[in-house]
Amino acid sequence: MNGAQSLLTTLINNGIEVCFTNPGTSEMHFVAALDEVEGMRCVLCLFEGVLSGAADGYARMAGKPASTLLHLGPGLGNALANIHNAKKGHVPMVNIVGDHATYHLQYDAPLTSDIEGVAAPMSHWVHASTEAAAIGRDAAAAVREAGRSRIATLVLPADVSWGDNPNGAEGKIALAPPAAVPRARIDEAVARMRSGENCMLMIGGNVSASQGLKLSRIGRACGARISTDTFPTRIQRGAGSAVIERLPYLAEMAIDHIKDVKQLILLGAKPPVSFFAYPDVPSVLSAPDCEEFVLAAPEDDIDATLDALLSALDAEQVEPEIQALAPTEEPTGALDASTAAQAIAHYLPENAIVVDEAITSGLLVFPMTAGTRAHDWLNQTGGSIGWGLPAAVGAAVACPGRKVLCLEGDGSAMYTIQALWTMAREDLDVTVVIFNNRKYSILEMEFGRTGARGGKPGPKASSTLDIGGPDMDFVAMARGMGVQASRATNAAEFNALFASAMQEKGPRLIDAIVPTVF
Repeated sequence: MNGAQSLLTTLINNGIEVCFTNPGTSEMHFVAALDEVEGMRCVLCLFEGVLSGAADGYARMAGKPASTLLHLGPGLGNALANIHNAKKGHVPMVNIVGDHATYHLQYDAPLTSDIEGVAAPMSHWVHASTEAAAIGRDAAAAVREAGRSRIATLVLPADVSWGDNPNGAEGKIALAPPAAVPRARIDEAVARMRSGENCMLMIGGNVSASQGLKLSRIGRACGARISTDTFPTRIQRGAGSAVIERLPYLAEMAIDHIKDVKQLILLGAKPPVSFFAYPDVPSVLSAPDCEEFVLAAPEDDIDATLDALLSALDAEQVEPEIQALAPTEEPTGALDASTAAQAIAHYLPENAIVVDEAITSGLLVFPMTAGTRAHDWLNQTGGSIGWGLPAAVGAAVACPGRKVLCLEGDGSAMYTIQALWTMAREDLDVTVVIFNNRKYSILEMEFGRTGARGGKPGPKASSTLDIGGPDMDFVAMARGMGVQASRATNAAEFNALFASAMQEKGPRLIDAIVPTVF
């Protein structure tokens, strides 16, 4: 058994069954091993940012990491933006990065780089394997370090890959359980919730339907407000789920949202801060007299913490506030962000997975789908655009029996448009809605909010925010990569196309021509 075979076998033994790949010369023995070792699904992506985003979407829905296969430092560099998003979302990932043979590094060949240095800022653990005999052990360490919420990057030199490994593969390893929250912190949180002061429990990360119901019971038992942070990694919502607030994105709105909160208790969420600095806007969003208390970190046992709160507050039998089924009517008239959101809410099927990178045009979809059929919602967690299309690929690979809806801005789509090809090749059940306003609309808004040039861009500045002229033809691009695609210019066209896409299997794209929101 060579190094690559023992590496693959170790990954498979530990439940890692999907590898999103974009290989090069140094990884050819790993590629060969895909045919020699049973159990690994290989999904080719035509750009490294697609494969890292796909690994993110997969892990969010599968509840375990995928592997990536990247070519040297430049390949890893191309993947970093979506590795960043995964890291911010506490999403596990095992990156395998090929490198030159150990003896070849001294010659500083053109693709030689400091791979460990490139990986370090976006990884929790980085290790370069140095001998084939140790690669099984190194792979097991990568799985252990990735766990349920971390980024592990293993550098695989070519000679380690092709070299003989007399030690073979490692078997299944035990992952460390999530850390228990000390009883003293539970008691402190209960005391704060019972203090009589305005209290909010804010949860981040993965918010399951059962966690939402527990939170609602806790909130109703003690009078606390229940909220997620702005972009929870994954949340189960829709009819039958608990009613939960969401911290707004805009700093001014967020400040107003929590201005009366005196006790902010954080469960897997960070203290709320503004996404960016703005003149005369505080960076910290909570009020100056608000006390922030970290009850549980993202890697802590959130479920056990909620159970402890339920018990301490005698809230197990409290009736939660449940979201009723309240589907929207089919819209008519012009197509804009509002009517598109209305149609999506009207037709969204049970158990769908929504991947949201619609930026400005999608702002109304989230609140409008609160009362639609039960579904999962995945948010862009790190702010680096070009995540949505790849994440939809990964979610569809993880959940082949579920409809995946990708809400995507036109500018964001162009960062990783190659994901459409992978959707077609793998015949993934993904419907992509491109909100096409031919603008970086979010940047037009931010230009005004920062006060740059008095909030009024000149001609050169305006040209950097406008992505029309020539107008991009997403229908032609999608069809050119094997995805069925159509354009909608009014509500009736969008209704028909979206309703059909929700009923049919396979990849679809709807190019929704909409005006800007701002």
